[in-house]
Amino acid sequence: MRIAIMGSGGVGGYFGARLAKGGADVTFIARGAHLEAMRKNGLRIDSTHHPIELPKVNATDDPSSIGKVDIILFSVKLWDTETAAKSLVSTIGPETGLISFQNGVQKDDMLRPIVGDKALIGGTSYIAASIKAPGVIAHGGANQRLVFGEFDRKPSKRVEAFHAACTAGGINAEINPDIGVEIWQKFVFLVGMSGATASMRANAGQIRSNPQTRQFMLDLMKEVVAVGIARGVALPPDYAEQRIAFIDTLPAEMVASMANDLREGKPLELPWLSGGVVDLGAAVNVPTPANRAVRDILTLHVNGKTN
Repeated sequence: MRIAIMGSGGVGGYFGARLAKGGADVTFIARGAHLEAMRKNGLRIDSTHHPIELPKVNATDDPSSIGKVDIILFSVKLWDTETAAKSLVSTIGPETGLISFQNGVQKDDMLRPIVGDKALIGGTSYIAASIKAPGVIAHGGANQRLVFGEFDRKPSKRVEAFHAACTAGGINAEINPDIGVEIWQKFVFLVGMSGATASMRANAGQIRSNPQTRQFMLDLMKEVVAVGIARGVALPPDYAEQRIAFIDTLPAEMVASMANDLREGKPLELPWLSGGVVDLGAAVNVPTPANRAVRDILTLHVNGKTN
């Protein structure tokens, strides 16, 4: 199976490495020092559970050099979506599937005008991974999981073939015929964790152990559930409460990637996380004051450090 990885950071780098280890023909699309390190030394996954050493990998900064592929794993940051998607047009054939493993629920709507309805496959990823050094991905904990499925809820050969490639690479993969609900379920958790840990500059353990901050995190997620239900998504009314119970099981030191980006002065995915909740809620007349507070508090940091 020919697979292109657009965005070879934590998510793309880790799952791309596992797919390559399983025998898939994988090409990593990257840039800068990370690309040069992969070209020279290959790709390494540092993990206490699933370490991987790939001395040689296919890596490029020019998607047009790859040719047509079967599957594209799309995992760039949300602000790079349009530019990255346009660069991939030459790799998309009649049966090519593009799976966005980005954050948020607006990602596929951003991609659809560029790559077309037929190419899009819904997907979500669950992993704590990041670039540790050029050519090296750090994987924290044991969790690593991909969930994907066609938006029309029908079985397809390309999804089944990709699932087989994932299995061969040791990826915990699941085909979900109702992938739209799965994407919203992750969104509930992600908005709560990103909004709380970034705006409070605190980790999950600190936030969940204080009654006021715990309630604020819960309110962030309850607003997402309310917006989703108003938009016709089949979320349980108590899904936010289910997620806060899940957050109680996470390592105390855990923070969302947006909190790390804020600390490091990088651009934030805020417009599509808490900001996305505000926009989507306004369209269906659902108030979202907690998420609006996070959006407004962090808005000066959206573009990262400017000096």
